[in-house]
Amino acid sequence: MSVLEKVSSKAVIALEEKHGAHNYHPLPVVLKRGEGVFVWDVEGKKYYDFLSAYSAVNQGHCHPKIVGAMTEQAQTLTLTSRAFYNDMLGKFEKYATETFHYDKLLPMNTGAEAVETALKICRKWAYEEKGIPENKAQIIVCKNNFHGRTTTIISFSNDPVGRKNFGPYTEGFLKIEYDNLNALKEALENNVNVAGFLVEPIQGEAGVFVPSEGYLKSAKALCEKHNVLFIADEVQTGIARTGRLLATCGNCSCPDKHCSGKPEVKADILILGKALSGGAYPVSAVLANDAIMGVIRPGNHGSTFGGNPIAAAVGMAALEVVKDEKLAENAFELGELFRKELNSFIPTCPVIHKVRGKGLLNAILVNDTEDSSTAWDICMALKENGLLAKPTHGNIIRFAPPLVITKEQLMDCVRIIKDTLTQFAN
Repeated sequence: MSVLEKVSSKAVIALEEKHGAHNYHPLPVVLKRGEGVFVWDVEGKKYYDFLSAYSAVNQGHCHPKIVGAMTEQAQTLTLTSRAFYNDMLGKFEKYATETFHYDKLLPMNTGAEAVETALKICRKWAYEEKGIPENKAQIIVCKNNFHGRTTTIISFSNDPVGRKNFGPYTEGFLKIEYDNLNALKEALENNVNVAGFLVEPIQGEAGVFVPSEGYLKSAKALCEKHNVLFIADEVQTGIARTGRLLATCGNCSCPDKHCSGKPEVKADILILGKALSGGAYPVSAVLANDAIMGVIRPGNHGSTFGGNPIAAAVGMAALEVVKDEKLAENAFELGELFRKELNSFIPTCPVIHKVRGKGLLNAILVNDTEDSSTAWDICMALKENGLLAKPTHGNIIRFAPPLVITKEQLMDCVRIIKDTLTQFAN
C-alpha cells in the first residue's frame, strides 16, 4: 500500500484488527493529523481532543518548539546508549532537577518503567539505608491504583481485567484504601518493614478521584514519622495538568498565580512521564535527592534508550513550553470554569450526577451502572458532535484537553458536551 494512498477509517480499523494484538478497545476514529487542541481523522473531519493521549499531550499536538527540538536533535545524534556520555543528557538533568527541586534524575522512557525504577530505588534504600532485612521490604499502595501494566505493577492492582491470568504475582506490597489516613496509619504501625508509600495524588484511571483536602500532606507526615519514603506517581497528574506544576503542590502560594515548583508536599521520590515528552517522544524520569538516589550504582539499573539525546532535547523543550506559556495557570483557571459550567448544568440533566476533578483533569459520572454502555454511547455521540473522549470504569467519562486550550475553545467544548448530554436526557 502506497503511503500516499487515501484509505478509509473502516479500512484502517480492519487492518489493525487483522494484524495487531487486541489489547485495546479504541473509539472507532482513525486520526491522521493534530495541531494544538485539534485532531483530524483520515476523512478530514475535525475534532477537539479531550483526552490528550491520557495527559501526554498537555502542550498540544505537534507543538512547534517541541517538534523543532526533536527534529533538530534527530539530525545530529539519536542514540549512544549509556555506554558513553552524550552532550544533551546532563543539560536535561540539570534543567529538570532545578525545575522540580531535586538533586538527581534517573531517565527512563515510559511511565511504567519509571514506576518500576522507583520501586527498585525504594527497596534498595530500605536495605542499605533503613536497615530492613533483605527481601523483607514492603511498599504500601492504594486500592484502585493505576501505575502501569508490567508484571510487578499488576501484582498490586485490583483491576481483574488487567490482572487475571498473569500470575504468579510479585510479593512485597500492602494494599490500603485511597484517601484513608487511618488505613495508612494502621499499615505503618503494624508493619515494621515498610519501605515506601506509592500513591497517585489524584487517581486518574480510577475515575479522577481527588483526595480530601490535606490528605497528601498528612500522608507525607506519617511517612516521615515512620522513616518511610513517600513516592508520588505524577505520570498523569504532573506537568501542569491539575493547575499546578505538580499535583502535590496542593494550594501552595505561588507567584503570578501559577506554581513555582516548590510543592506543599515534596515527595521523596517523584515519578514523571507522559507530558514530560510533550506527546512527541517517550520520556520519563524518577527524581530524588542524593540520600536516596545515591543507592543506585553502575549496573543496578539502566535502559538502552533511557536518557538518549532526542529524549533529553524533547524533555527540556516540553518543560520550557509549560513555563513560557503558563500552562499551569491556564489549566487552573479553565478547570474552575469547566466545573462551574457543568455543575450548573447537572440539575437540568438527569444523565449525569457529578463532575469532579482539578485543573483540566476532570470526569463526569453517568447515571447508570458500571456494566452499562451509556458512557460509551455518550462518547460515540460526542465523537459525532466533534469532541473525542473515552469512558473509564464503565460509567465515568474523563475529560482532559490539551492545556493550550483557550477560554473560547473550552466554552465551545462545554456547549458540545451539554448538547450531547441533553440528547440522552430526551
